[in-house]
Amino acid sequence: MFSDGSLSVMRLERLSPAGQRHDTRAEDWQWWEVLRATAWTPSDWMNVDTMFASCTYAGSRALAGESSDHGGIGWVALTRDDDHNTLEWIAVSCSSNPFTEVTLDATTVTATSTLGRIWAFPRNTPQQVEITEDPAHPWPLPSQTGGPAG
Repeated sequence: MFSDGSLSVMRLERLSPAGQRHDTRAEDWQWWEVLRATAWTPSDWMNVDTMFASCTYAGSRALAGESSDHGGIGWVALTRDDDHNTLEWIAVSCSSNPFTEVTLDATTVTATSTLGRIWAFPRNTPQQVEITEDPAHPWPLPSQTGGPAG
Protein backbone atom coordinates (compact mmCIF):
# COMPACT_ATOMS: atom_id res chain seq x y z
CA MET A 1 0.00 0.00 0.00
CA PHE A 2 1.30 3.43 -0.94
CA SER A 3 0.84 6.75 0.83
CA ASP A 4 -1.44 7.98 -1.96
CA GLY A 5 -3.93 5.25 -1.04
CA SER A 6 -3.20 2.99 -4.00
CA LEU A 7 -2.82 -0.72 -3.44
CA SER A 8 -0.81 -3.30 -5.37
CA VAL A 9 -1.05 -6.99 -4.47
CA MET A 10 1.59 -9.30 -5.93
CA ARG A 11 2.28 -13.00 -5.69
CA LEU A 12 5.74 -14.56 -6.02
CA GLU A 13 5.43 -17.83 -7.88
CA ARG A 14 8.09 -20.44 -8.39
CA LEU A 15 8.10 -21.60 -12.01
CA SER A 16 9.82 -24.71 -13.36
CA PRO A 17 10.57 -25.22 -17.05
CA ALA A 18 8.83 -28.19 -18.67
CA GLY A 19 10.78 -31.42 -18.26
CA GLN A 20 12.92 -30.02 -15.42
CA ARG A 21 10.42 -30.11 -12.57
CA HIS A 22 12.64 -32.26 -10.35
CA ASP A 23 15.79 -30.18 -10.87
CA THR A 24 15.44 -27.41 -8.28
CA ARG A 25 18.42 -25.55 -9.77
CA ALA A 26 16.34 -24.97 -12.90
CA GLU A 27 13.62 -23.17 -10.99
CA ASP A 28 12.70 -19.66 -11.94
CA TRP A 29 10.66 -17.09 -10.03
CA GLN A 30 8.18 -14.52 -11.27
CA TRP A 31 6.22 -11.74 -9.58
CA TRP A 32 2.59 -11.56 -10.71
CA GLU A 33 0.42 -8.60 -9.95
CA VAL A 34 -2.86 -9.96 -8.61
CA LEU A 35 -4.61 -6.67 -7.92
CA ARG A 36 -4.07 -2.95 -8.41
CA ALA A 37 -6.49 -0.46 -6.93
CA THR A 38 -6.61 3.30 -6.55
CA ALA A 39 -9.79 3.29 -4.48
CA TRP A 40 -10.60 0.49 -2.10
CA THR A 41 -12.19 -0.31 1.23
CA PRO A 42 -10.35 -2.72 3.50
CA SER A 43 -12.59 -5.53 4.70
CA ASP A 44 -10.26 -6.44 7.54
CA TRP A 45 -7.46 -4.52 9.24
CA MET A 46 -4.12 -6.06 10.09
CA ASN A 47 -2.16 -4.83 13.08
CA VAL A 48 1.50 -4.24 12.43
CA ASP A 49 2.03 -4.42 16.15
CA THR A 50 5.58 -5.67 16.62
CA MET A 51 8.60 -3.79 15.29
CA PHE A 52 11.91 -5.68 15.30
CA ALA A 53 14.13 -3.23 13.43
CA SER A 54 14.37 0.40 12.36
CA CYS A 55 16.92 2.35 10.33
CA THR A 56 17.07 6.03 9.34
CA TYR A 57 18.77 7.64 6.36
CA ALA A 58 18.50 11.17 4.95
CA GLY A 59 15.05 12.04 6.30
CA SER A 60 13.50 8.59 5.84
CA ARG A 61 12.97 5.65 8.17
CA ALA A 62 12.65 1.96 7.29
CA LEU A 63 10.81 -0.29 9.74
CA ALA A 64 10.40 -4.07 9.86
CA GLY A 65 8.51 -6.49 12.04
CA GLU A 66 5.55 -8.80 12.29
CA SER A 67 1.86 -8.86 12.92
CA SER A 68 1.80 -11.26 15.84
CA ASP A 69 -2.01 -11.11 16.00
CA HIS A 70 -2.13 -12.59 12.49
CA GLY A 71 0.24 -15.55 12.87
CA GLY A 72 3.58 -13.77 12.57
CA ILE A 73 3.00 -12.19 9.15
CA GLY A 74 6.00 -10.06 8.18
CA TRP A 75 5.91 -6.40 7.14
CA VAL A 76 8.36 -3.74 5.91
CA ALA A 77 7.56 -0.03 5.72
CA LEU A 78 9.18 3.18 4.55
CA THR A 79 8.16 6.42 6.29
CA ARG A 80 9.37 9.97 6.37
CA ASP A 81 11.38 10.63 9.51
CA ASP A 82 9.16 13.58 10.46
CA ASP A 83 6.92 14.38 13.42
CA HIS A 84 4.13 12.24 11.95
CA ASN A 85 6.19 9.34 10.52
CA THR A 86 4.31 9.87 7.25
CA LEU A 87 3.87 6.57 5.41
CA GLU A 88 5.47 6.25 1.97
CA TRP A 89 4.62 2.54 1.53
CA ILE A 90 4.16 -0.71 3.43
CA ALA A 91 4.72 -4.25 2.15
CA VAL A 92 3.11 -7.18 3.95
CA SER A 93 3.85 -10.87 3.36
CA CYS A 94 0.96 -13.25 2.91
CA SER A 95 2.42 -15.95 5.15
CA SER A 96 4.28 -16.27 8.42
CA ASN A 97 7.71 -14.83 7.71
CA PRO A 98 8.53 -11.86 9.98
CA PHE A 99 11.29 -9.43 9.08
CA THR A 100 13.91 -9.09 11.82
CA GLU A 101 16.49 -6.78 10.23
CA VAL A 102 16.24 -3.71 8.01
CA THR A 103 18.72 -1.29 6.43
CA LEU A 104 18.15 1.80 4.34
CA ASP A 105 20.30 3.72 1.88
CA ALA A 106 19.70 6.25 -0.90
CA THR A 107 18.08 3.70 -3.23
CA THR A 108 17.02 0.57 -1.32
CA VAL A 109 15.24 -0.75 1.75
CA THR A 110 16.81 -4.14 2.54
CA ALA A 111 15.00 -6.47 4.92
CA THR A 112 15.98 -9.90 6.22
CA SER A 113 13.30 -12.39 7.17
CA THR A 114 13.44 -14.99 9.93
CA LEU A 115 13.95 -17.58 7.17
CA GLY A 116 17.13 -15.74 6.15
CA ARG A 117 15.75 -14.42 2.86
CA ILE A 118 17.07 -10.99 1.97
CA TRP A 119 14.53 -8.75 0.26
CA ALA A 120 15.70 -5.60 -1.59
CA PHE A 121 12.87 -3.07 -2.03
CA PRO A 122 13.71 -0.14 -4.36
CA ARG A 123 12.66 2.94 -2.37
CA ASN A 124 10.58 4.49 -5.16
CA THR A 125 9.23 1.25 -6.68
CA PRO A 126 8.88 -1.29 -3.86
CA GLN A 127 6.68 -3.51 -6.03
CA GLN A 128 9.90 -4.36 -7.94
CA VAL A 129 11.26 -6.13 -4.86
CA GLU A 130 14.02 -8.66 -5.43
CA ILE A 131 15.01 -11.57 -3.19
CA THR A 132 18.79 -11.35 -3.31
CA GLU A 133 19.56 -14.31 -1.06
CA ASP A 134 17.63 -17.40 -0.03
CA PRO A 135 19.31 -19.94 2.30
CA ALA A 136 16.86 -22.61 1.14
CA HIS A 137 18.51 -22.33 -2.29
CA PRO A 138 22.31 -22.12 -1.83
CA TRP A 139 23.08 -21.54 -5.52
CA PRO A 140 22.71 -18.09 -7.07
CA LEU A 141 19.05 -17.31 -7.70
CA PRO A 142 17.86 -16.18 -11.10
CA SER A 143 16.59 -12.63 -11.30
CA GLN A 144 13.44 -12.21 -9.28
CA THR A 145 12.68 -8.64 -10.12
CA GLY A 146 9.80 -7.10 -11.88
CA GLY A 147 6.09 -6.85 -11.81
CA PRO A 148 3.64 -8.50 -14.12
CA ALA A 149 5.03 -10.26 -17.17
CA GLY A 150 4.57 -8.74 -20.58
